[in-house]
Amino acid sequence: MKENIFKDLFVLELANNHWGSLERGKDIVRQFAKVVKKHNVKAAIKLQFRNLDTFIHKDFSSEGSGKELTDLPKRSRYIQKISRTSLSKKEYRELIEYIKKLGCIPMATPFDEKSVDLCVEFGLGILKVASSDINDWILLNKMASTGLPVIASTGGASDKQIDDFVKFFNNRNIPIAINHCVSKYPSEDNELDLNQIDYLKKKYPNIIIGLSTHEYHDWYTSMHISYAKGARTWERHIDIAYPKGHEQKEVTKYCSTPEQVDVWFAAYNKAKEMCGSTRSERRLIDKKEADYLYALHRGLYLKKDISAGQVVTLDDLYSAVPYQRDIGQVSSREFIDGEYVCNCDLKKDQPLTRDKIK
Repeated sequence: MKENIFKDLFVLELANNHWGSLERGKDIVRQFAKVVKKHNVKAAIKLQFRNLDTFIHKDFSSEGSGKELTDLPKRSRYIQKISRTSLSKKEYRELIEYIKKLGCIPMATPFDEKSVDLCVEFGLGILKVASSDINDWILLNKMASTGLPVIASTGGASDKQIDDFVKFFNNRNIPIAINHCVSKYPSEDNELDLNQIDYLKKKYPNIIIGLSTHEYHDWYTSMHISYAKGARTWERHIDIAYPKGHEQKEVTKYCSTPEQVDVWFAAYNKAKEMCGSTRSERRLIDKKEADYLYALHRGLYLKKDISAGQVVTLDDLYSAVPYQRDIGQVSSREFIDGEYVCNCDLKKDQPLTRDKIK
């Protein structure tokens, strides 16, 4: 089923950290692909697509002749970065092929309708909806028209907004996953609200729930907690160190380096190991555990001599260790009073075995 593509999927958000350099983009992919292979996890490396000719209004583009970008400081930084860090279509295609070559899944967040077409043209198998676009119906309609599986982050979204998103894609039989997300870059530990995973799992029991996270103090605690709560897809922004003289200077706090993702994946494998089997049914009890418990069981022994043909009652028996399972002894766990008749004489302190009764 298409939904299975989300299960235990890691989304490594490369975003625009290639800074418009194909070689830097490949270097990021190469370094993270090594960590993916080391831990044998299923991972997608995610790009961001924007058709800059239409995505940014001409009056606010870095080359526009209208309003000064400094009038809108926060948005101006966003506009400036995406304007200066885009790759050409040819470069994106080469980067996507490189992601595939190194054993990862290529994926993208399209921020506009033309970028959805680009995802289809590149043959990408999963689309991502950013938190800011969870109710952008023009964009969502375009995504739905592809029939591709969709992951959505829910940072800042209300109950109704998430409900509307779920109903929209469910009504079209399009597989979705939902990531709990706090849109604070970076997020402090006390802002993570990981109990929201429980809330989303209860509300949408048939949908894979995940965690898109931006905390920066450690790379294992939220993994242990989120896995135990039932999250089954995860997302983090990724980056690598910058060369001396680069304007970025250092990796931002909400981005994870290969060394940090190494810890993150190790935490996942440890959480998976410790949480064990399915939560939907009783676990299987293996021989090692059963043998240990058998050694603690009590067997039944005769308090007195019993003659052949006599009914054995609980008053004729006492329980003691060892329980001699290997000779067919009856244990104190299975005796039903008054249902056993001796088929031979039994002696005091002799174990009551199945071959001596009927």
